[in-house]
Parts: sequence; structure tokens; C-alpha cells
Amino acid sequence: MINSALKIEVCYLMDVFQSIFLALIQGLTEFLPISSSAHLILPSRIFGWQDQGLAFDVAVHVGTLSAVVIYFHRDVSGLMQGWLLSLRGQRTEQGRLAWLLILATIPAAVMGLVGKGIIEGSARSTLVISISTILFGLLLWYADRKSALTREMKDIRVRDALKIGLAQAIALIPGTSRSGITMTMALLLGFDRRTAATFSFLLSIPIITLAGLYLGWQLMTSPADIDLGELLIGIGVSFVSAYACIHYFLKIIERMGMLPFVVYRLALGVLLLAFSLQ
Repeated sequence: MINSALKIEVCYLMDVFQSIFLALIQGLTEFLPISSSAHLILPSRIFGWQDQGLAFDVAVHVGTLSAVVIYFHRDVSGLMQGWLLSLRGQRTEQGRLAWLLILATIPAAVMGLVGKGIIEGSARSTLVISISTILFGLLLWYADRKSALTREMKDIRVRDALKIGLAQAIALIPGTSRSGITMTMALLLGFDRRTAATFSFLLSIPIITLAGLYLGWQLMTSPADIDLGELLIGIGVSFVSAYACIHYFLKIIERMGMLPFVVYRLALGVLLLAFSLQ
């Protein structure tokens, strides 16, 4: 009886640890240009962890979405007001930017509906993720070195939003990194690092919202049990880690550029490549 109780307690603690660890990873990697899928595949390979399930996915989406909305609450409020004014025929800079963010969201939303299952089913392997992590890391390095870094948020045009939006659609390939590829494209278009990062973060709001709604709908139609404690851990840990990540990332890139994240990606990609060849 004592041994059985001890085993149950150990299993519970391991489940809690797994939830905290994965929520932390999700919160940190959602906005850093280092690929969340590349990090989430490592625990499964090293520890043999199983997928946490739909409820946990919804929880970390709620946590990361809350973090970016709260961090940029002034921008989000201005965008919403500007967008509503635009519907009444009043043109403002914030309203223009809101429409550009909507435009940039369309390619990834369409690709997600049409090709997400096909891409993930055929490409979600350690080998593909390792190669994507390395190649798109090198592309980020190239973009950071070659960017003119002269254009600002006010300089974003329709063609820029479309190009960044198309780049975001490429992030469906595991290992690419949504934030990484959108920042890469913005840098290639000549935008400064803070503008590239801020536009990428704001662009994450509609796409994370859409993904969260889709997962939420799946959850509501699923008979799976929901662990409230696991949900709270997922929301809380992913929120705190994502919020801190955004704050410090903006400071780091202004002083050091993208190089630290490129080096990290290359090291991670090589590690995953070694795993895939075993």
C-alpha cells in the first residue's frame, strides 16, 4: 500500500515537472527566433515524454497570447481604436497598421487550414527539424548582417506586409520558427531590429488567437478529461516566461543583434542532427 502511494506521488510530481518544463519552453521559444518545435522534440527524445494533449496546448496558447497582449497593451489598444475608426472612414496610422497586420495574417491562416496536416504529417521528423533549424538560422544571420536597418514601423507598406505574411506561412515547416522567419523577412526588407521584432510580436496575436480557437474547438468536441491543475500551470508558466522573453529580447537585439540566437540555433540544429542520425 505504501509503495503504491509512493509511486502515485512520484508520478504526480513527474507530471507537474513535465507541465512546468514544457510550458516554460513554449513560453520562451514562442517569441524567440529559435524554433519552438526544435525544443519541444528534445524532451520526447531524451525523456520519452508523451504529448501533453489538447487541453495543455490550449493553456499555453492562452498564456503566450496574454503575455504579448499585455506587454504591448498600448499598441494593441491603439490598433483596435484605429481599426474601428477605419471602419467609419477615418484614416489613422494605427488603423493602417492594423489592416496590414490582418493582411499579413491571411497567408499563414490559409496555409494552416489547407496544408498544416500534410506538412506536419510528412515533415515533423527530427531530421527535418534539425535541417530547418540550421538553414533558417543561417538565413537570419545573413539578413541581420545585410539589413540596412533604416526603415521603421511607419514605413511598412502593403507589399512588405504580404512578404512578411508569406514568410510566416513558411513557419508551418517544423524547425523554421514563426518569429524567426518573420523577423528575417523584415530585416531583409531593410527594417531596423526593433521594428522587425515588434511587428513579428504584434503579428503573433491574430495567428495565436486563430490557433487557440481551433484547438479550443477541438478540445470542446473531444471526450478527453481536463486536468485543471495542469491547465493553470500551462497558462501561468507560459505567461511569465513569454512576458520576460519579450522584454529581454528587445533589449538584447538592440545591443547585440541576432548573432547570439543564430549561434544557439546552429548548436541546437547540430544536436538534433546527431539525434536524427542515431
